[in-house]
Amino acid sequence: MARAALLHLLRSHSRRHVSKNSPSAYHCFRSAACGRPISANPSLKTSPQSHLAVFQRGWSSQATTPEEDNKISIGPQSGGQSGEDDKETRVVYHGPISNTVKKVKLLSLSTCCLSVSLGPVITFMTSPDMNVILKGAVASSVIFLSASTTAALHWFVSPYIHKLRWQPGSDSFEVEMMSWLATYIPKTIKFSDIRPPETNRPFVTFKADGNFYFVDTEHCHNKALLARLTPQKVTRDSAFKNL
Repeated sequence: MARAALLHLLRSHSRRHVSKNSPSAYHCFRSAACGRPISANPSLKTSPQSHLAVFQRGWSSQATTPEEDNKISIGPQSGGQSGEDDKETRVVYHGPISNTVKKVKLLSLSTCCLSVSLGPVITFMTSPDMNVILKGAVASSVIFLSASTTAALHWFVSPYIHKLRWQPGSDSFEVEMMSWLATYIPKTIKFSDIRPPETNRPFVTFKADGNFYFVDTEHCHNKALLARLTPQKVTRDSAFKNL
């Protein structure tokens, strides 16, 4: 019995000695977070300020990761913006009344849609005693007038160039035209396809690929480009002129 009690006492004493000399789980976590080696000194004591510093360091290290991810994701967007900036730098001509043309066209389209949709309804509801044939004629005339004015406006402003992009030395250039729905449509035109406009249509500067285009010569500051956009008509002298 005495031998068993002595062995138990030695084992308990050795366990206490090992637990005092070995680092705790918190010390291991703190050393791993701070990048310092584990100290087995039992006399090492931690203060609340050190605990707060360790927490702040861990929070700052976690907070920098989303910022780095955001920086990585911004890469393609900056490339797209640089491409747009490159396009804007190649713009050599802006239509002086481009915004006005777009607003007028949007107004014409909105009135045309309202006339087509509400014109027959208003005509048939406001005059119940009117003949049905007469009501149909009035509604048809309203729709026709609205559509014809919208079509005439589109025909009148369709040659207008809103933007012109050109790089010196290139044999082609890009223009932005306006569609029926007041949206911009890019087109590429070669200088070799430019012809003098043989028409009495107003506001036409040159013709290319069967379409007419208009450039305001007073607001086109690139004279070399303007000279290529306004070719002169070739005049053929008659053989009997000098007789």
